[in-house]
Amino acid sequence: MAVLVAVTDSDEGTLALDTAVAEARRRGTGLMAANLRLAPLDTSHVPADVETTVLEREPDVEVGQHVLGLLDRHRDEVDLLVIGMKRRSPVGKLVLGSLAQFLLLNADVPVLAVKTPG
Repeated sequence: MAVLVAVTDSDEGTLALDTAVAEARRRGTGLMAANLRLAPLDTSHVPADVETTVLEREPDVEVGQHVLGLLDRHRDEVDLLVIGMKRRSPVGKLVLGSLAQFLLLNADVPVLAVKTPG
């Protein structure tokens, strides 16, 4: 089994990756990182005992659908999805929606959502 983390170019993405590493270590599983960033994902700080696979984003696929597609393709391997969330006001959530909300509602595995302090 493995933990899948969706990593974005943000503080939330960094926190999600760090949390997923800790969760994979705690569970004794591998880590699959969905790189949603524009740049290559730096996993040099991931401990050697956490086997890590970086899955690059598919071009021309909406980010939410990409993550759900990864979950579908790796259905027998992934037992947890880790995502970072931005803090928004209730009105901001209503007006803008969010990728995190989309994944929370549509992922068919448990989702661990982490927020940056503040």
